[in-house]
Amino acid sequence: MIPFCLPLFRLVGLSLLLLGGHSHALEATPVADGVYAFLGDNGEATPVNGGFVANSGFIVGPEGVVVIDSGASLAHGKAMLAEIDRRTGKPVELVIITHAIQDFVFGAAAFAERGIPLLAQRRTVDLMKARCENCLAHLIPLVGETAMSGTRLVLPGRVVENSQRITAGGRTIDLLYLGWASTPGDLVVHDPQSGVTFTGGMVTAERIPELRDADFDGWLKALEQLATLDTRHLVPGYGPIQLPAAVVLMADYLRALDERMRALYSAGVGLSDAVDQADLAAFSGWALYPDLHRRNALRRYLHLEVEDLETPPQ
Repeated sequence: MIPFCLPLFRLVGLSLLLLGGHSHALEATPVADGVYAFLGDNGEATPVNGGFVANSGFIVGPEGVVVIDSGASLAHGKAMLAEIDRRTGKPVELVIITHAIQDFVFGAAAFAERGIPLLAQRRTVDLMKARCENCLAHLIPLVGETAMSGTRLVLPGRVVENSQRITAGGRTIDLLYLGWASTPGDLVVHDPQSGVTFTGGMVTAERIPELRDADFDGWLKALEQLATLDTRHLVPGYGPIQLPAAVVLMADYLRALDERMRALYSAGVGLSDAVDQADLAAFSGWALYPDLHRRNALRRYLHLEVEDLETPPQ
């Protein structure tokens, strides 16, 4: 049976990863036959969790392993590699970076040290070039010098533009680019053999998503396409392993946010008051709600202002 809620694993995994800045063991969670996930703690990056807040994983083929996202630091990436070696005894043939958010990209240096190729959508690579050095400078004081020791930005050398089917490690994998969604270069990784889908930034579970890099309408359209995929289990970018209904729930949050902010904007409520009145009780139990939801409300209000200014008078 698939474990959908694993708080004890997270505590054990995090403590082993970070204890004293020396021990870096991780334990992967089985999702389906030959598919595993590393589940982060779903909160903010801190010295306690060492930046291990997001999910990553790997797919095991007959000849090798494909990794999805690389973790938040060199130590995190090395811990992933050690667990993959222990579990499979097979070489990692490819790392897929799903999107350019700091929690997913900085472990890539550990894989690059082994000469393992990195792959991402072109716009993800462009965004990494533009800002990830600054993201790293921001992350180090949040997590601590020891946990981030040796961490550096490594850009993917393999670039894709559109959706495509690839074979790596002897296993067929679908890379889906559904357009600009949570970030410009979101990739979804689907394993047809198991029916497991790694959503990257497209879906979060039990955590408020972030609109900072999003195309709001594009995200909703991409979620509609994602909902039609033949998925049995879903590994979100953050949070526990999910059933496919998590895609609908993600869209529900975005639509509820949009509806609330449009109502406030149309009623002439100013920006500051609108953010204060943007509460969505149905989602208040999600991680980071007090801060991220307010930031999302502010951004959505500003988007609506821009839309209003760009709409020609009737």
